[in-house]
Amino acid sequence: MPVTMSDVARAAGVSAMTVSNVLTGRKRVGEETRRRVLTAVDELGYELNLTARHLRAGRTDTIALVVPGFHHPYFGELAARIARRLEVSGRHLVVEHGGASREGELEALSLARLHLYDGVLLSVVGMTHDDVAHLRTAVPVVLLGEQQMPQRYDHVRMDNVEGARLATAHLLATGSRRVAVVGGSPRDANRGMPGMRTLGWEIAHRDAGVPIDPALVPPSGTDGPADGREAVRRLVREKVAFDGVLALTDTLATGVLAGLAEAGLRVPDDVQVIGFDNLDASEFLVPPLSTVDPGHDVMIDHALRLLDRLIERRDGDDVTPEHITGPVSLVLRGTTRAAG
Repeated sequence: MPVTMSDVARAAGVSAMTVSNVLTGRKRVGEETRRRVLTAVDELGYELNLTARHLRAGRTDTIALVVPGFHHPYFGELAARIARRLEVSGRHLVVEHGGASREGELEALSLARLHLYDGVLLSVVGMTHDDVAHLRTAVPVVLLGEQQMPQRYDHVRMDNVEGARLATAHLLATGSRRVAVVGGSPRDANRGMPGMRTLGWEIAHRDAGVPIDPALVPPSGTDGPADGREAVRRLVREKVAFDGVLALTDTLATGVLAGLAEAGLRVPDDVQVIGFDNLDASEFLVPPLSTVDPGHDVMIDHALRLLDRLIERRDGDDVTPEHITGPVSLVLRGTTRAAG
């Protein structure tokens, strides 16, 4: 006969509800009681049948987050922030790998896996507007990401254009006149983050009446610090004069700082640098990195509110989807000069 929760409760001298609370983490239980329950679980070899419990409850208490990749620190921090928020309500986060590809994102939304989740937060990179428009999913979905998305889905996004405009405007206001953009994609604002942040860089120049030199957008990858360092090496090698850098992510900015040090250029005296994302590690760089804060907590609040609204819907009534853009602000540290 399989061991039951009641068997564990009797062995531990507690109620079956207390055993459930210990194993699911839904309510706090005293440390001594928790220890007795876990000892009984180990001794009896009890295994919690999550599938049966979830089928009875109609919930899994689990949310999926589909991200383009695991290597980028931004998505690691995003997952950690969401997981902490879900823990407050006794829920859990599973992170799925979309691979920044259409196929990977569609696979993450396959029916074979969706029954494990109450809802999905999907960071769209590979799928097109039309792909999303034709999606049919078995669970609620809220979209995250840069692209314009169909009105039928809730969508939370960063204000990429305004964030890059603010950052570039600060560099120009504090004396820089030749601001390179690392990771940029000129005149390509419809193709995700690089294009939109480059557009913000262009707008700031236009507003300040400062000419734009295409040489200040060096060909560059966007994956990591090595791309940022190589972009600086290219600028130096090709003798492109620059006195400021807008790095389109903090991760790229890390490499930019290494490249500038390698070239013997002082920050911020010779070259000012500002990143984007306000990663936790950014303030511990040398010098501490100035950056754009994209409003992480506000965006997460909205994304989970919208997802919960869909999950809690019981009467089948339609709700009007919301498209929300998070707030942006500058976090000024040691890699930029103070405004006069």
